Amino acid sequence: MTALPTICLLPRKEESVKRFHPWIFSGAIASITGKPVEGYLVQVLSSTLEMLGVGHYEKGSIAVRMLSFDADTVVDARFWEERLAAAFRLRQALGLIRYDDSVSRNTVYRLVHGEGDGLPGLIVDVYGHTAVLQAHSVGMHRVRTELAQAIVAASSGSIRTVYYKSDSTLPFKAGLESADGFLIGSGQAEAEHENGLLFLPDWIKGQKTGFFIDQRENRSLLEKYAAGRRVLNMFCYSGGFSLYAMRGGAAVVHSVDSSARAIHMLEKNMELNYAGDSRHESQTTDAFRFLDSMEAGAYDLIVLDPPAFAKHRKVLRNALIGYRKLNAVAIRKIAPGGVLFTFSCSQAVSREEFRLAVFTAAASAGRKVRILHQLTQPADHPINIYHPEGEYLKGLVLYVE
Repeated sequence: MTALPTICLLPRKEESVKRFHPWIFSGAIASITGKPVEGYLVQVLSSTLEMLGVGHYEKGSIAVRMLSFDADTVVDARFWEERLAAAFRLRQALGLIRYDDSVSRNTVYRLVHGEGDGLPGLIVDVYGHTAVLQAHSVGMHRVRTELAQAIVAASSGSIRTVYYKSDSTLPFKAGLESADGFLIGSGQAEAEHENGLLFLPDWIKGQKTGFFIDQRENRSLLEKYAAGRRVLNMFCYSGGFSLYAMRGGAAVVHSVDSSARAIHMLEKNMELNYAGDSRHESQTTDAFRFLDSMEAGAYDLIVLDPPAFAKHRKVLRNALIGYRKLNAVAIRKIAPGGVLFTFSCSQAVSREEFRLAVFTAAASAGRKVRILHQLTQPADHPINIYHPEGEYLKGLVLYVE
């Protein structure tokens, strides 16, 4: 095996690596031996030349994403298949892969959640027998073909096709020529089951990999609160919360999104599950404008699931202002005894910062508010305990008197 280029760290910068944090920042590097190529493997050494492991090299703030903390690891086809097989076994153990359950069939789940599954820079979502692979690093982009083969092998044939969707997620400074498309097999998206409900994913033009899998358990919780309530689903996208509210027996469900395409997807999903049901209406409009003009007391269950207000810490202040404003209007106008599901999917916003923003919103609205549930991402989006940055989804369920 040809010797890998070597990254040597500054004194004391190895401490986080020894605690298994998978990121090495460019400012921690003392010297580089050899000529590392972006997206290829490098060895990482401490300031005392102790071997710390291997990872993918990248130009930018995060210089190395660690794949192994074992100096003897060989990153080859067997390595990828073993990591992916472990991820697949976890999803099986969680009971998420239910192709044959006629009552609560589930064919949609996340197979790989980056650092949470020991594969930093990689996301893999499964829709039926198709895996959608998304690279967030140059390293994962370069091994996409090997990864696709390993996914099929690790699933023992339950995954038959692999689609690559990374054009919008790869570092633009890398200057990569990337095109989305099938790596293995071909086909069109078909309706898949989430806890017995049908959804049509859109991995070609849809957001993320085609569906928001991370809200699955929170949608199930909302279903339990929906009976007889008038439900407003803001930022509804393809209607996940709306469909669960319908199944939960809501009296009325109104879905709002600024994207006409999102509303079109929602209507398709509603047709698959509740064709002709007059309880549901949708509207394409700006969320803040809708809430400002909304009659007070019109709804007694509101969902606020906006897109990420902050992609990075530089815009954190504006993001928190946005969360405060959004929640203040909802808390002020929800009917007495109403239940508010409110979320932040901004990784840059901590759980404490989000909760403080909602607290401030409640105080400004002048209503008595109690927290019923504190929510997060589901088990197929695991958080590496050594990488707390992987916890991005925060949610609160509030009771408003």
